[in-house]
This record gives sequence, structure tokens and C-alpha cells, in this order.
Amino acid sequence: MTKSVSVKELVDNTHLNVFWGKEYLDRPITTSDISRPGLELTGYFDYYPSERIQLLGITETSFAKHLPEKELTADMTKMCQPDTPAFVISTDIEPPIELVKACKNAHIPILESKLNTSRVLSNMTDFLEAKLAPRKSIHGVLVEVYGLGVLITGDSGIGKSETALELVKRGHRLIADDRVEVYQQDEQALIGTAPKILSHLLEIRGIGIIDVMTLFGAGAVRSETKVDLIVHLDIWNKDTKYDRLGTEKDSVQIFDVDVKKINIPVKPGRNLAIIIETAAMNFRANSMGYNALDVFDNQLNTLIKDNGSRDTKELKKGDN
Repeated sequence: MTKSVSVKELVDNTHLNVFWGKEYLDRPITTSDISRPGLELTGYFDYYPSERIQLLGITETSFAKHLPEKELTADMTKMCQPDTPAFVISTDIEPPIELVKACKNAHIPILESKLNTSRVLSNMTDFLEAKLAPRKSIHGVLVEVYGLGVLITGDSGIGKSETALELVKRGHRLIADDRVEVYQQDEQALIGTAPKILSHLLEIRGIGIIDVMTLFGAGAVRSETKVDLIVHLDIWNKDTKYDRLGTEKDSVQIFDVDVKKINIPVKPGRNLAIIIETAAMNFRANSMGYNALDVFDNQLNTLIKDNGSRDTKELKKGDN
């Protein structure tokens, strides 16, 4: 089934005003691509993307003013196809009369904005890409720790929600519990959000479902965040070798984005909230070019070199 967004949702989320056609705002938008119909005003319709939002700015409307009325009427009528969601006029420009007549006949709404064309284009594209992008549901908990989106995964009952609760108490923010909806924003960024029915809610075994925003305030929650790091909780196994120096480079590919993953063994007595805080801070430090393992290696090499020099001097003294 093709995903779609209504024109009304676009109006409500991108600061657009309805010039005409309030009763037709239920028309569906099925693509995030926006068309600027310049060639169409010259009569070229061989590749007209009629399913897109049609955006007219200063360039298009200025050109339209110089066209004969009959020719402009014909072009505007051709642009008003059954699958055309809406026309948007930027920069507070008065829509051409011919366009208004054609839209009224085809029941296509006309939207307007005081913003310039580039700004309107950017706002609409960002909103539509977020709404229409393919989504994946991941079992886990998403929290924002020191500004970084940390996705906590692991087997059911291992303590993901309890760890998230402790992180919230320590001043961090909850995005989603149990189910995280993830979509790709661009080539390098994944965005995680909560299903609407689970927004702000956290399930704690023995207590039940709690509303984090009600108990801890609006500052304890956030609607969405970028997924920067995956922390996977594993039940401690004495026969398993765990990374002790940070040399392992594990990652998970979600859509086209590789997200760094670290595995944390879980056993009684370990404070997972503090460990995840530290993991987030260490990830940020690594992103800024600092690596504690490199520092350790340099210090170790220096120590070996110094000890080697000292041993050499003592051997020379012994020979003398």
C-alpha cells in the first residue's frame, strides 16, 4: 500500500495558508518530490510530474504574466490533473487568475506562503520525506543521553526499560519504549520516534505502564531523535570473551546507514545507566577525534621504550 499524507497535514506542519479550496484538503500526497512547473508554462507536458505538489515562485508567476490569456488558461488547465495534490504560491504572490479558475474546476486547493520559494521548498520537502520515508520497527528503548540518541536493545526482560527509567531520573530524555520506529532522514542520519500509541509511556514490570511526561515533566521526553549509537545488553556469560580495550568495531546497518554498536554484559551489581552514560560520552569523544585506546597505546610504547633504554644502560654498566 502506497503511503500518503493529506494536503491538510502539509498545511498544518509547514506554515502554509489556504488561498482557496479548504474543502479539498483531504487530497493525498504520495511523493516528497516537489515540482516547479517552468517548462509546462511553455506548453511542454511530455514529462509533467502531475502527482507532485506544484510550486510557483517569482520566476514562474512573472513568466506567466507575459503569456497570452488563452495560452496560459490552456497550460493551467493541463496542470490540474486528477492526481495533482495542490498548488503552492510562495513569496506572498497573488495567484494568476487563470490558475484559480483551473483549480476551482478541478477541485485542487491553492496554498500560499509569505516565505521565499527556497524556504517553502525546503520546509515541504523535509516534512514530506519524514512522513513518507520507509519505516522499520525495532524492539528496544530509545533515549537521548547528553544529546546523543542511544538505542538500547536486548532480550525481553533484560532490563532495558528499567535502565531507561534510571537515565530519565538522571536528567536524560525518553523517546520510545518497547517499539522504536526508525526512518532514514538522509545518507548519514537515522531518526527514531515512538508509535503514537506508546508516546511518553514506559512499561516497568511490577508497576505497570507509567507516563514519563506526567511523572517527570515535559523536559524528560522528546518526540524524536537521531539514532547515533546502539547499546545491546547481553546476559553475562563467563565463557564469553568481552571487549575490554575498545578494539572491537561492531556496527548495524539500518536501511543505508551503519550505526555503531557496543555490547554490554549484564549481571547483578552493574549500574547500566552509568555505563550507558559513559558509553555516550566516549562515543562523542571518539567522534571529536579523541580515543583513549590510542592514548593507552602511546603510553605503553613510551614505557616499553624507556624500560628498554634503562635495561640497555644497565647492561653496559655491567659490561664495564
